[in-house]
Amino acid sequence: MDNKIITYTDVKNLVVSYINEQEKLDLIDKAYNFSSKIYQDDKRLTGEPYMSHPLTIATILAEIKADAETICGALLHDVIEEEKCTYDKLKSEFGEDVALLVKGVTKINKVSFSGDNEAVLANHRKIIVGLSEDVRVIIIKLADRLHNMRTLWVLPEATQKEKAKETLDILVPIAHRLGMNKIKGELEDLSLRYYKPDVYFSIVEKLNQSKSERDNIVIEMQNAVSNLLTEHGIKHEIKGRAKSIFSIYKKLDKGKRFSDIYDLLALRVFVNTEQDCYQALGIIHSKFKPMPKRFKDYIAMPKTNMYQSLHTTVFGLDSNLFEVQIRTYEMDQVAENGIASHWSYKENGSNVKANMQNEMEQKLQFFKSIIDLKNENMPDEEFVNSAKEDLFKSTIYVFTPKGDVVELPSGSTPIDFAYRVHSRVGDTMVGAIVNNSIVPLDYELQDNDIIKINTNKNSSGPNREWINMARTSQAKNKIKAFFNKIDKDENFKKGEEALLKELRKKKITQNDFFSDENISEILDETKCGDLHELYIGIGSNKFTPTQIINIIVAETDTKEEMILKKVTEKEVNLDSIKADIIVEGIDDIKVNIASCCKPIPGDRIVGYITKGNGISVHRMVCPNVSELEERIIEVSWNNVTTKKYPTTILVHASEENNVLVNIISKTSNSNITVESIKNISTSENHLFHITVLVENKEKLIKFMNDIQSIPNILDVERLIK
Repeated sequence: MDNKIITYTDVKNLVVSYINEQEKLDLIDKAYNFSSKIYQDDKRLTGEPYMSHPLTIATILAEIKADAETICGALLHDVIEEEKCTYDKLKSEFGEDVALLVKGVTKINKVSFSGDNEAVLANHRKIIVGLSEDVRVIIIKLADRLHNMRTLWVLPEATQKEKAKETLDILVPIAHRLGMNKIKGELEDLSLRYYKPDVYFSIVEKLNQSKSERDNIVIEMQNAVSNLLTEHGIKHEIKGRAKSIFSIYKKLDKGKRFSDIYDLLALRVFVNTEQDCYQALGIIHSKFKPMPKRFKDYIAMPKTNMYQSLHTTVFGLDSNLFEVQIRTYEMDQVAENGIASHWSYKENGSNVKANMQNEMEQKLQFFKSIIDLKNENMPDEEFVNSAKEDLFKSTIYVFTPKGDVVELPSGSTPIDFAYRVHSRVGDTMVGAIVNNSIVPLDYELQDNDIIKINTNKNSSGPNREWINMARTSQAKNKIKAFFNKIDKDENFKKGEEALLKELRKKKITQNDFFSDENISEILDETKCGDLHELYIGIGSNKFTPTQIINIIVAETDTKEEMILKKVTEKEVNLDSIKADIIVEGIDDIKVNIASCCKPIPGDRIVGYITKGNGISVHRMVCPNVSELEERIIEVSWNNVTTKKYPTTILVHASEENNVLVNIISKTSNSNITVESIKNISTSENHLFHITVLVENKEKLIKFMNDIQSIPNILDVERLIK
């Protein structure tokens, strides 16, 4: 590895080779001067000046012809994280684009990928969403990680392994998705070097043992192919291509022997035009017999990360197998640098940002599905699992009837294909034909399948069962969105009808209620954006019609009037309790037990004279009568009572198992009848509202003490509403 210290002159020489706008070159100069001033006294762990790090990252990016803003982002990528500068300062000095890139990289650098807890899942989400917001953030991050991997030797062994695994698990698949094969390949080899050093050096040793022999064979084959193409007038360039150590490791890991890895011998042929690619292929095949089933045409059918090339394996000199790739020089830029190369092509064009976004959406279906995912309200864990499936799982390539390539995760169904083509195609799908045969919608698609989706514009929409048949998160969420809209429409109608019905019931006219002032007050109180959202809220039981009406038609009772209303609301309906309760000085009057405190014989009680409904009897401790003085009358229990009276107790338990059974078993010992039980569970405790019929307070206290002795009971108390 080259240990040369990078200077700004090295960066500038690379940048001016493809950026010629003076304004952008000045911006890069400014970013370098700004950063170097901040880091002038800082050192890296390697002992090098700290500026060698942002300069190396800028060099890696300039080598793949990244745009001016990305180069500036690289030079400034650490300044916010290390609190050397603020986002607002960067924005004022370098513009919003550069400031957002630095902010995005800072956000990702705070993320830890180790562990399996929920916080880590949320951090994964930040990375993936960051990827969808501006892909250049990830491009800078990849270059940053590449330089850190080159100097990983400076860290402890445990940290080396952790960083190497993190790179293989998270960043390498993203580099692959972006088509950045040059960076991906170096990251893979460096990760293997530190994660599994024994395996890495074993492969290096075996490669070195056969290097000179291999080099001679490759040179001979290179000369033979070059002479052949020259004879046929094809302008070209040929390079021997070294198989990466990591790709050899992957084949060995699958059980292959080192001697069986035939594509250790490889050539890459560069020509000027797409037509030359096919002519060169035909000429090579005419001389060197191709190996069956090893030909791939990624020019006519590009990978979705924009990779284009012809791949073939031929029997070369001395029957050695050679893997040969044929591509144009422009295809090679894209193959090596992926989407990063497209910024340089458009660097001097008009509508640069619009073109880039359009390119991304057209060529990288992955981004589109992640953006769709981001807009869905789903829990972090569900989002990340969905997005990681689309990002990291193996893929298949299938075709539309017109021959367009569609990339999907392995295991996808026609439902996934339909929604990848267009949500309208998915919503109106009525059947699927694969390779001219009708298939069920849960059919698992295979590489190279040709799929035709039958649609019907009069279709009522997708089936809810499709959610379980779909493989991609994009399709699942499109189907959910369809039904969410239907549910909202139904709730809107339901909510509107409920509110209007309640207004009619309360004899409130619509014109009076729906004044501009009232609507504004209701929306402000409920935090709804408009009446449509309010009606959906009522229809989904988020609000009740009475709640909404009470916002405008507020209660005007005084505190005392509200208390009086509460104590007269509802009494316990017993046939006759006149014989059990003595009313001071009055013989012939109706007596009722108050439902708020439910007094029983043995409780200290007080009477309240209601209007037209006799006397309401309360416990003296009842808060509903504690503040009243007027219309209060003395009452008392008879020495001998004839009935059982209802009262409610609250039982707090730490768990639900067998608690009710044990409580009910205690009633038989106390001659107590359970009238009703209501169970209110929370994540930590269980609360039981139990209404019992009991003869007197003494028996109730014994019953409550019996319950308290049951295992897992935390507390028992009487209820006063």
